[in-house]
Formats: sequence, structure tokens, C-alpha cells
Amino acid sequence: MPLAEVVKNALSSSSMIRKMFEEGIELKKRHGADKVFDFSLGNPDIDPPPAFHDIFVKLATEDEKGSHGYMPNAGYPYVRDALSKKIAREQNVNIDGSCVIMAAGAAGGLNTVFKAICNPGDEIIVSRPFFMEYRAYAANAGAKLVETDTLENFDLDIQAVKAALCEKTAAVLINSPNNPTGKIYSASVLESLAKALTEHGKKTGRFPYLVSDEPYREIAYNAVVPPVLSCYSESIVVSSYSKNLSLPGERIGYIAVNPAISGRDDLVNGLIYCSRVLGFVNAPALMQRIVARLTEESVDVSIYAGRRAAFMKALDEAGIKYALPEGAFYFFCKVPVKKNGEQGTDSEFAEHLKKYLILGVSGSSFGKSGWLRFAFCVDEKIITASAQAFKTAMENW
Repeated sequence: MPLAEVVKNALSSSSMIRKMFEEGIELKKRHGADKVFDFSLGNPDIDPPPAFHDIFVKLATEDEKGSHGYMPNAGYPYVRDALSKKIAREQNVNIDGSCVIMAAGAAGGLNTVFKAICNPGDEIIVSRPFFMEYRAYAANAGAKLVETDTLENFDLDIQAVKAALCEKTAAVLINSPNNPTGKIYSASVLESLAKALTEHGKKTGRFPYLVSDEPYREIAYNAVVPPVLSCYSESIVVSSYSKNLSLPGERIGYIAVNPAISGRDDLVNGLIYCSRVLGFVNAPALMQRIVARLTEESVDVSIYAGRRAAFMKALDEAGIKYALPEGAFYFFCKVPVKKNGEQGTDSEFAEHLKKYLILGVSGSSFGKSGWLRFAFCVDEKIITASAQAFKTAMENW
């Protein structure tokens, strides 16, 4: 039997991040791990906080009867209550566990949200550059991802978003701190976006949801990530513990629904239903119980700050321009002009850097050509050692 056309087409343009990561594995086998500068995958190498291991061992050894069985699809009630207290502080809203649904990571949460709110043919607006899997998440719900440009500094272009709004707009999706730019959207920008969505809703009768993807919220440098739920009533936050607790493989996250959202009970019930029929059924039981006890814990962000400084130094010395990340752990770098005066493409520059065992991901994968993304969630020694390779690569570009 033939493969489904939609899957066949997706495979032909599958994730460049994963392709580069797999190439890195092969290069490390040939040259040695310390000789390859793999900045392709946003896979945190920092261990989870010590409290995670303590609680993990404690719960695993207790093995309370029924602890591995089904619970309500939305998650354990006491876990949802515990997380709601943290969310209330971060989002500056009065929220309780009834508005929190546990999810199989942020990816599971976003797929659940889009399935619940989109009719076939609906549109989801996103500003580029953006995490490439968003296209697939929208398609999974039968929706179309509508891409708008950001401003030159990668801030949201509110006018561009307003121009893209239409009767089919189900949601505007934002990601702050942003992957791949590290941009944090200010409170004033969020307020302007909320105003635009409100005006559109009053005019058309359909108020688009504002969906905020926030797995990097707690990785911010000299900046505060403003709340989304308190600035717009029709808002939904999706997050995970992949980055702030370094648990990407455990697939644990949550959906937080604004308590003031219209049709709240129907929406929450719809999210719970969609989580079940999409096959997630419920978030991992053991991880639910663990994160409920870790609401005050986070990785040591100062480690990432040190790596950011080291990467800045390497790029500055090589003469590569970049957007200074305000959060997350990525540098989004401008493809430099060649020595002969020609402007190369991001794919050309990525291939060129590979000759010097430097791996980054083309900006075209994120909807923004002419740029490369480098993930600095690697040992600082690798970053420091890459400086000479970047210099040599630039001398021969």
C-alpha cells in the first residue's frame, strides 16, 4: 500500500534539525566528540535539579498501589492544583486546577489545543522565524499556518498580524522567549497584540485565541517574560518541563486556559477530549507526580548565561553578526557576505561550516532565509574550542 501523500510530502522536507543532529553523530564517530562543534539540536545537556532525582527515587521506591494506572484524562487533580499556583504567579491571574490540563510535553499540548479550536480550513497566524514543527501541528488539525514577518529586530509586527486576520483566523500563535531568535515580547507589544485581536473580534464576531508556547519562560537573561493570560481574555498558555527542568525526553507539560475565556467549561472539556482521542490519553503518571513537587525548582540559568557570553565572544571574533538572545539558548546569526562580495545562502553557509566541523541549522527551516541557528545548550568547552574553527571558516568563506 502506498504511503499517505501528506506524509510523503512531509518526509521530503523533514526536520533539518534532526538531519544535522544525525550528521553530527556520524562526524563525532569519525573525528571524536571533542572535535565536532554540534550546535544543531536544542537538547539540554544540563542535568535536572538535584531535587528531581531525590523525588524520582522516592516515588519509584514507594510504588504506591494504583500509581501506574489511569487517572482523569486531564491529569491528577492535586497535580493540576499545584501547577495552577505557579501559573497564577507567572501569569498574574486567579487560576485554579480546573483550568489546567496536563499534557505530553508542549508539542502534545499544542496539538491538543489546535485540534480543539480549529475547524477544517481555519487559519493559525504565526510570525516567522518560528519552530518548524508548527506547520505540522496546524496541518494535524486541518488548519493552515499563515506566516507573517516580524520587525527587523524580530519583534512582533502588529500591523502585519492585523493584515493577516480574517474570519477564518482561529488563533495567533506566539513563542516567547522565541526559538530560534531568543526574542522576548514586551508587555507593551503583547498589549498591542491583544488590542488588535479584540478589535478584530468586535468587528467579525470571532475573537481569535492567543496561544502562547512557553517552554523557555524560565530561561531569560536580564529580562522578565511578561504574562499573556492577564493581557487578553481569550488566551491559552502551553508549556513543558523540557527546558526549565531539562526533561525533554520525559514528555511532560501542561495547557493553562485563561479562567476568563469565553465558553471556558466547553473549551476545557474539548481539550480533555482531544487529548484522549489524539492518543495521548493522559500525561505520564510518574512525571505528573514529580513535577507537582518541583514547582519552585529550575535549572541554573547562570550556566546558560555563561555559555551565551562565550558564544558571543566566538562570533564577535569571527565577525559573524547575530541577534542577541534575550532568552532560550539559541543564537540566530546572519549569513555573512562572501569574501568575493557575493551574498551566500543559509544552506551554502551551513554546508561550508560543516567542513570545519561546525553544525548549525539553516534559517530557511524556521521560515527565515539568510540566517543560521546555533544551539548553545552544550558544554562551554565546546563553545570556546569552536572559536578558531569559526575564524578559519570565515577566512575561507
